[in-house]
Amino acid sequence: MSPLEITSLDVRDIRFPTSLSLDGSDAMHTSPDYSCAYVTLETDSPDGLTGCGLTFTNGRGTEVVVAAVRAFAPLVVGRTLEQITADMRGFWRGLASEDQLRWLGPEKGVIHLATGAIVNAVWDLWAKAERKPLFRLLCDLEPRQIVDAIDFRYIEDALSPAEALELLTAMRGGRAERLAELERLGGYPAYTTSAGWLGYSEDKIVSLAREARSAGFTHMKMKVGQDVAADARRAALIREAIGPTGTLMMDANQFWGVDEAIAAMEVLGRFDPWWIEEPTSPDDVLGHARIRREVAPIRVATGEHVQNRVIFKQLFQAEAIDVCQIDACRLGGVNEVLAVILLAAKFGVPVCPHAGGVGLCEYVQHLAMFDYIAVSGTTEGRIVEWVDHLHEHFLHPAVVIEGRYTIPTAAGYSIEMLPGSLDRYEFPSGAAWATGAQDGAQITSA
Repeated sequence: MSPLEITSLDVRDIRFPTSLSLDGSDAMHTSPDYSCAYVTLETDSPDGLTGCGLTFTNGRGTEVVVAAVRAFAPLVVGRTLEQITADMRGFWRGLASEDQLRWLGPEKGVIHLATGAIVNAVWDLWAKAERKPLFRLLCDLEPRQIVDAIDFRYIEDALSPAEALELLTAMRGGRAERLAELERLGGYPAYTTSAGWLGYSEDKIVSLAREARSAGFTHMKMKVGQDVAADARRAALIREAIGPTGTLMMDANQFWGVDEAIAAMEVLGRFDPWWIEEPTSPDDVLGHARIRREVAPIRVATGEHVQNRVIFKQLFQAEAIDVCQIDACRLGGVNEVLAVILLAAKFGVPVCPHAGGVGLCEYVQHLAMFDYIAVSGTTEGRIVEWVDHLHEHFLHPAVVIEGRYTIPTAAGYSIEMLPGSLDRYEFPSGAAWATGAQDGAQITSA
């Protein structure tokens, strides 16, 4: 097969008016329009092979990420897939540490979001070229290939390449059996957040919680933060709907300060939450550590806004979290996610990926399955978020049945969107925005 050259990089501003129904609403994001910067890598493949990637955004500001992606185009276009995959670590560092763009990060913020979208598109292209779902591509790579894809700069004091290789090599045996076990069980365990958005009425929350329980979910998450008394009232309703054996999680989305978080969980702890997620600023490592000490045995979870592997390293070193919530594109794509999964394995912290937002469920199903098959070898205490919104816009959407993510079978990273959806929801020219109406409702956000 001749080398596959990347001939162009296209990026589009895609926005969905979820603020109309308050899907995705939480204490910090009261009227979100779920959105993304969507990347397509075109190639010279005679069969039109493309790589697709996105980074999740929340409406306004998506155009800034789009501009950042375009700034990276000269570093990608003209290269072959074979050149990139022969040195994945070098390719990743070349984007994350680009001489001039690095000044706008480094390895954080808009530049890192753009990096994640492009890197994920490359992995999608690689998996498609190999005719494998992304998780199978990762599982089939030799341990040395995984290690060689990771940039250990800034984390080698906590995890060396040799330690990472030892972890992966130790789990090399039994991969086929673990995949067979996933198939036997019907997939990877999931929990739902779709019942607990903060902007929903109490009646709607109760109805959705009951529906989720009937659909096979045993774990549900609710949003908290703005009003502890109201949170307690809603928690009581959800607890009644899911019963004493159901597992309830809570998510403050960074709303509290450290003292506020501790005080709030003294009130909310009586509803037996399995974890409190993002109780304070994602950058406050020592704050998380203090909250964890003082709210135990309630677990502390965080990660969806943790900007890079370095902050995760510190969270593990400080014993600040009980649950690691990797985000597929807040981090700099698959390469950096691999680093965090291996860090979590070394420190014995379970990985429960964050998946609220456009395409994140499609992404993280692959990461969780790779973690189980090739790194952790267990699903004990591990579960993946499920948000039942916007999957109809993807060519190969994630599917959850009886509370489990079914195993992806299509080649790639499951992130390719339907052309009609891209055209309709592109901002500001798509029909959903240009007409000022979506599904009969007036769109007022922009």
